[in-house]
Amino acid sequence: MSAASTSTNFDQAELDKFAALATRWWDADGPQKPLHALNPVRLKYVADRASLRGAKVLDIGCGGGLLSEALAKEGAQVTAIDLAPELVKVARLHSLESGVSVDYRVQAAEDLAAEQPGGFDVVTCMEMLEHVPDPGAIIAACHRLLRPGGKLFLSTINRTPAAFAVAIVGAEYVARLLPKGTHHYQEFIKPAELGAWLRAADLSLQDVSGMAYEPWRNRARLSSRTDINYLAYAVKPEQA
Repeated sequence: MSAASTSTNFDQAELDKFAALATRWWDADGPQKPLHALNPVRLKYVADRASLRGAKVLDIGCGGGLLSEALAKEGAQVTAIDLAPELVKVARLHSLESGVSVDYRVQAAEDLAAEQPGGFDVVTCMEMLEHVPDPGAIIAACHRLLRPGGKLFLSTINRTPAAFAVAIVGAEYVARLLPKGTHHYQEFIKPAELGAWLRAADLSLQDVSGMAYEPWRNRARLSSRTDINYLAYAVKPEQA
């Protein structure tokens, strides 16, 4: 299923950049190699904090479906959305090959929130907030999408000198783990900024954990350091 988007909260150049990687999204040694290493850590972070079996889960900015399929394999009923049709096409094709059922849609979070308010137990939005013009609007949409007591999981990159050195200079120019131009430093997000958006959306921040990537082993792990990549977990309050 796909739906025409009425949202303007996207950067077409960003969509085009990731769409160009679509055909190699599932190549564990391709341009998305670090993402493949991060995916088990992201999944465990969610699974340790939310019951996934039978849960209605939404994956926002799903890309080619790495996390979406992983969530579905845990027993979740997964809806996954992205605004790049090329990525959704690849995700659907891989789902057919793997036999893992995911409802992929070309749709904006804001539009789905208008259609299905309170429709999901869990919402994930990983490595996306730093690529949209208005991250706060995405978080507000997440609040609308969650049922009371529902759980939100986010990951993004901190705006620090360390993140600039590792995520841009190191990953894109030195080690060439990512295509040049994948990230823009000014769009990185400090945890305090993320916390402010969560509070404004009436979401209660429960945890912030660092996520470290070790390129020499192509492995990732949770870390106490949040100065580069980090994950966050928030909850929508139960209704009185």
